[in-house]
Amino acid sequence: MNKSQLIEELSMRLALHPKKAESVVNTILGSITKAMKENRRVEIRGFGSFMLRSYKPYTGRNPKSGEKIKVKAKKLPFFKTGKDMRDRVNE
Repeated sequence: MNKSQLIEELSMRLALHPKKAESVVNTILGSITKAMKENRRVEIRGFGSFMLRSYKPYTGRNPKSGEKIKVKAKKLPFFKTGKDMRDRVNE
């Protein structure tokens, strides 16, 4: 499911105008993004949690040329599913 399908589903289930549903989805995703930018963990009980993982700089290789390249330190978003979600998916 992509973002537009999520908006459409929300619009149909709650009888919302598609623009209102889009606003709701954008607000939720924006709030999650803002919290993660502030290095805060976001937990949605029964669904999962979003957090940042920090990676140190390292020397990598360009797969095409084999040349060594330096990769800067970075933070990447990470999602961990909650137990309830795993159980529901595996029913």
